[in-house]
Amino acid sequence: MRVGIIGAGPSGMAQLRAFESARKLGAEIPDIVCFEKQSDWGGQWNSSWRTGLDAAGEPVHSSMYRHLWSNGPKEVLEFSDYTFDEHFGRPISSFPPREVLFDYIAGRVQKSDVRKYVRFNTVARWVDYDEASQEFTVTVEDLAAHRTETHVFDKLVVSTGHFSYPNVPAFDGINSFPGEVLHAHDFRGAERFAGKNLLLIGSSYSAEDIGMQAHKMGAKSVTFSYRSSPMGFDWPETATERPLVTHFEGRTAHFSDGTTGEFDAVLLCTGYLHKYPFLPTELSLQSPNLLYPGNLYKGVVWQQNTNLFYLGAQDQYYTFNMFDAQAWFARDVMLGRIDLPSLAERDADIQSWLDRQATLADHDAEADFQTDYLRELIALTDYPEFDLDTVCALLKQWMKDKEENILGYRDSIHRSAVTGTMATRHHTRWINAMDDSLHRYLNGPSEDMDTGALAALTGDAEQATSRR
Repeated sequence: MRVGIIGAGPSGMAQLRAFESARKLGAEIPDIVCFEKQSDWGGQWNSSWRTGLDAAGEPVHSSMYRHLWSNGPKEVLEFSDYTFDEHFGRPISSFPPREVLFDYIAGRVQKSDVRKYVRFNTVARWVDYDEASQEFTVTVEDLAAHRTETHVFDKLVVSTGHFSYPNVPAFDGINSFPGEVLHAHDFRGAERFAGKNLLLIGSSYSAEDIGMQAHKMGAKSVTFSYRSSPMGFDWPETATERPLVTHFEGRTAHFSDGTTGEFDAVLLCTGYLHKYPFLPTELSLQSPNLLYPGNLYKGVVWQQNTNLFYLGAQDQYYTFNMFDAQAWFARDVMLGRIDLPSLAERDADIQSWLDRQATLADHDAEADFQTDYLRELIALTDYPEFDLDTVCALLKQWMKDKEENILGYRDSIHRSAVTGTMATRHHTRWINAMDDSLHRYLNGPSEDMDTGALAALTGDAEQATSRR
């Protein structure tokens, strides 16, 4: 059997790791080739300063930026077979910066020796499927050698993610707005918004995080413009929410409640498209960002062609460990360990999840939904189990923590559901942490100037004394 994997981000890395895990237990695994257009693995976590096009003229993949710290507890995404304790050899905080998490996910696949399967600097150009032979022909371009090649596979895994192609709405008058206008995909840091009035259009994670980073970096004001409902956090005094922009006149934004505002820059935090330019229509997922996209059995197997698999195509409360569970399931389908039911039975299974999804009333219900989905996948394979009930409770607590303290929730600490280890409080409060490097995170002195205030916030007088 020949298996092709497109993308070596966390999902593609999970698929490689799933096969390697089976091989180490004595299974015969397929011939595997993974194509990654970047020069290293990690997907979104392999961040770049570039925007627009990369050095090879390809669309920049990553939407991450400087000073990005995890906006969810690391305990929620921890691998059950490769813990943070194992990787770092000591407890760390619950909300690490990007470089720390990249180091963690890279350490796991480096340990499992799967890099040999990856063709870096190689971009997928087109996929054809032959019904008669049941084979995929994948045309790729080696960006370093400037050479186009074709490869034939029996199974194909699409693991390119869905946070790279920005959804860019239009607003009347925005073409004549005299300040900077950009999508969150092209945002690389908030330093340049210091002292400026910033308008963010959108009301989800990107808007929330970029807005608070702009506040942290000294923006004069931050205004969020929402389409359906406000986020409703306890914002700092310089931040506010307004209903959707109707139009612009020069620097003036007009909102649907009749209010206006003058702005220096506009940032579109309006989400991303499911876009797979290398796939023909009949193989390409068309979906908004949902917890359960239609047409994927168990959220993984393409309904009309069960030789095609998608990983990480969902909206996500869980991330790395969910990609693992999906990859283990896809692996076992490919290896014949899991027999797929009939098309009608698969349709009924998908519909049952879609019907439940339609009834979800709030974030807690959504967390329960994806927890149950993950629980079902894990039960079907030999992926190491972990305490999903504890992780789900942590997801709900995290959402409450954000509601209570949008600027301070990253200073909270949580306990690992895998090892039982309690995270350690980071040496610097998030609001004061201006150096997000791995070295500073692990080894640096505190950037907190007022250690007495730190003690008051944490109730840890001993820690404050050690910082002086």
